Amino acid sequence: MSKHQVVVVGCGGMANVWVEYIMKRTDSTIVALVDIKTEFAQAMADRHRLSCSVYTNLEQAIQESGANLVLDITIPDSHFQVCTTGLRLGCNVFGEKPMAATMAEAREIVQLAEYTGKTLSVMQNRRYLPNIRAMRDLIHTGTIGRVGYVGADFFIGAHFGGFRDAMDSPLILDMAIHTFDQARFITGADPVSVYCQEFNPPGSWYAGNASAVCIYEMSDGSVFCYRGSWCAEGIPTSWESAWRVTGKQGTVIWDGTGAPYAEIVASGDQTGKFIRDYTRVEAELNWPGSSGHAGCLDEMFAALEEGRPAETDCRDNIKSMAMVLGAIESTKLGQKVDLRHYWS
Repeated sequence: MSKHQVVVVGCGGMANVWVEYIMKRTDSTIVALVDIKTEFAQAMADRHRLSCSVYTNLEQAIQESGANLVLDITIPDSHFQVCTTGLRLGCNVFGEKPMAATMAEAREIVQLAEYTGKTLSVMQNRRYLPNIRAMRDLIHTGTIGRVGYVGADFFIGAHFGGFRDAMDSPLILDMAIHTFDQARFITGADPVSVYCQEFNPPGSWYAGNASAVCIYEMSDGSVFCYRGSWCAEGIPTSWESAWRVTGKQGTVIWDGTGAPYAEIVASGDQTGKFIRDYTRVEAELNWPGSSGHAGCLDEMFAALEEGRPAETDCRDNIKSMAMVLGAIESTKLGQKVDLRHYWS
């Protein structure tokens, strides 16, 4: 019997990525598929030639299959029920972002994980890219000195159609958590407060606010500024955003596509120079791991094996979620919002 007996909950399109990954692992076996529609679960089983049973009820699936690991690939509004059911029945849980639909639900999940001794690890696949790992290394090795400012620009004209076009805050709720989590990842700092202004510019095809500017105070004293739009036609940024991080001794740049690099103050006497000379420092792209979903899932499984919290453990990821919901609260109140009480 495999070490990890896996039940997959939610058999939509994204679930295929997770299922294909699990099927490549020698220590894991999919023992059940769950979906609110039996035909969706059966279609997933047929597509991947899985002989496991299909269910519409997660509790029944866990009890009858003997699963010890739940993969939650459902919609955000279902994450709380799926996660708490899995944890309560003695399973570890790996889930898609966001970890829950509200901060109250997120706090309850963290408390239940602590009580049961099990874990929820959240999919933040954009941490697991060679270029962002290289940017993080430039910062953490002190190349530019102490960080004072982090900026990320995200401008894409995304014509999804469907539910996103009708959301109140499509950019902040559905996409910005990736960039917010990346900001925490590259700096190692957590959010302290936020001021956000959401708006819907002329020409937008979204019903809700598809653009936003957010200013975060971070725990290391730096400021993180996010500027974004999902209805910006022309000259799009990367989906990873365009980044500028300034420190005491220089600046790191990453366009979200190529390799990041830094410029730091050159050595030697620069007395009297209005603008100093700089030396370019290339990032070392030495990330040995897999990219995207596979990289994050590798880390989740490694954490289980080593008996430690994963990088994206719920106790950490709740702070990225606070950046999202705090920004929306700030917009509604028209004022800066303290974020520290969100997870304490």
